[in-house]
Amino acid sequence: MNTVAPPDIDRVYSFPPISAPNTKVLILGSMPGEKSLQMNQYYAHPQNVLWRIMGDLVGAGRELAYEERVAKLLQVGIGMWEVLESCHRPGSLDSAINPMTMQPNDFNAFYAEHAKVTHVFFNGGLAADAFRRRVKPLLSTDYDHIHYERLPSTSPAHASRNYQQKLDAWRRVIEGLSA
Repeated sequence: MNTVAPPDIDRVYSFPPISAPNTKVLILGSMPGEKSLQMNQYYAHPQNVLWRIMGDLVGAGRELAYEERVAKLLQVGIGMWEVLESCHRPGSLDSAINPMTMQPNDFNAFYAEHAKVTHVFFNGGLAADAFRRRVKPLLSTDYDHIHYERLPSTSPAHASRNYQQKLDAWRRVIEGLSA
């Protein structure tokens, strides 16, 4: 009888945060998709409109090299991370994430190192829901001042809004920077 558990080939792990001491606004996804994991870049799928939106909002669009986009975000005070540190997910879709395997990132430690964060914007429903269920109950009351808001997903799988509608909603990020 085999008593060794099979390797968890569908367990995926997120990236370290994109952040700096001046990070004021944090954009949170749920977990990088397959293309992002392959390229080791946030929002690498060419049909994901996050970088197009960041281009329109702060000049960090896909016409720049990835490192330049990241530098531009950091320059204006925007950081990026994922709610989940790891999870079991075959494929790229958030709907394929097994909720029982969600392991959140350590937001108490992140906020302790990034005291200027005032606004957190979730890129879609699963990121907001996973944060509410997996992170919020463990979060220190020291961070109750942070404003949280769900924005429409920039994923190509979220087609109920067109680009202009998504861009209009994501303008809240700029409002967060100036708050």
